[in-house]
Amino acid sequence: MTVTNMTRLHPLMLAGTGSDVGKSILATALCRIFRQDGFHPAPFKAQNMALNSYATPEGLEIGRAQAVQAEAAGIPCHTDMNPLLLKPSSDRTSQVVLNGRPIGNRDAYDYFRREGRDVLRQAVHAAYDRLAARYNPVVMEGAGSIAEINLRDSDLVNMPMARYAGADVILVGDIDRGGVFASVYGSILLQKPEDRARIKGIIINKFRGDLRLFEQGRSMLEDLCHVPVLGVIPYMDIQIDEEDSVDLRNKHFQSAQGKVNVAVVLLRHLSNFTDFNTLERDERVHLYYTNNIEELEKADIILLPGTKSTLSDLYELRRNGVAQAIQRASRRGATVFGICGGYQMMGREVCDPDGVEGDITHLPGLGLLPVTTTITGEKVTRQVEFCFRDASTLCRGYEIHMGRTCLADEDGARTLNIFPDGTSEGCCLGERCMGTYIHGILDNRSVIDALLAPHAARLDSSAALDYEAFKNEQYDKLAAHVRAHLNMPLLYKILQNND
Repeated sequence: MTVTNMTRLHPLMLAGTGSDVGKSILATALCRIFRQDGFHPAPFKAQNMALNSYATPEGLEIGRAQAVQAEAAGIPCHTDMNPLLLKPSSDRTSQVVLNGRPIGNRDAYDYFRREGRDVLRQAVHAAYDRLAARYNPVVMEGAGSIAEINLRDSDLVNMPMARYAGADVILVGDIDRGGVFASVYGSILLQKPEDRARIKGIIINKFRGDLRLFEQGRSMLEDLCHVPVLGVIPYMDIQIDEEDSVDLRNKHFQSAQGKVNVAVVLLRHLSNFTDFNTLERDERVHLYYTNNIEELEKADIILLPGTKSTLSDLYELRRNGVAQAIQRASRRGATVFGICGGYQMMGREVCDPDGVEGDITHLPGLGLLPVTTTITGEKVTRQVEFCFRDASTLCRGYEIHMGRTCLADEDGARTLNIFPDGTSEGCCLGERCMGTYIHGILDNRSVIDALLAPHAARLDSSAALDYEAFKNEQYDKLAAHVRAHLNMPLLYKILQNND
């Protein structure tokens, strides 16, 4: 079957047998492959639950995964790609972001009941329609498992969304976690007949070992499910920004000679951990995540990351002794750099008079910067350009925060960043104590160089990373890897079949 970039392809949904089976990374790969093949693809996930978000060019908020997928597709990200974002603020509640703007906090039980779902369903359908009118194909992503039959009536993102879009569904199973036959077969069998007929292929993901060992298993799955296995994808060691922070604890402390040791404080409600990906990949740096006091005190640089719940995490840092360890490290000469919620924590106090975050209305901060923060209900979301610490190099980043931080008039303290209109942001005391609201600030080479400069004596390399080139190289490697193990001719045939 001949495929040209003028061919109209069906929308495609990557659905999962469970969470973390690799739907997001495969969607990223397909966005890149379709772009390479001359199409104009766009990603779509009706509802995403993640703390790792991103600001669109319009200053609105979406899940980071869809921003990454858009980048792989070579297009600007837009809220239509992720119209509904849930940002957990506790074990039972989440902030609901609709079309890029927060509309309030919802209890999980109330949210997943049927009442009020029609309004949200209409919103995600409208977003999809706008996207589908502009792009070909739309690469859709499901959420979690498609076999959660107890949530079927309230589901906005899996099979009901595929049904609305008329999408061909490819089911993704994770063989690395075990039970792939039962999870794939059971996921298909539990569907309603009309939804079962929509599942046109299976991808087995995260395979380790000799692929020939699964040849019989592949045939057995096809015989059981009456659905072709489109590919068995070997485990990929390719560095693409992740949606979830599930693997951060595996990035352990290990003092590295000739490198700057950088500790990211592992907060309970840590958000936007991708702020540190560029720094982590710099050859001059050994970066790890920890809330261990001894490991923090051995760091040259301590990074306090963003958080969905500043006061709750600040309370925990004081309770477990991490706050005091950071203060001691600062006194002995370590650099402490806070981003967003971490910046708020570094000040003298954080106040929440209206209870925006919860029951804690006031806590003293770490006292490292002469700033005070008041949490407000209004969220600031925007992409920004700025100059860092009096330098002339123009840098880029984005803001997503709730709160207003004021700088006290104190000797030695100054603002950290200057915007093109002359306004300022952030705070610094010397070269080793600073805070900012700007996410992505460490994606700028000039900022990383300035951050590492006070610790230059430890460096044995001057290598620095061109992050834009690195990301594009990784997208191309990912696409080549998936293309090599996926039956693309059969996939294109499925996406054009009108039977």
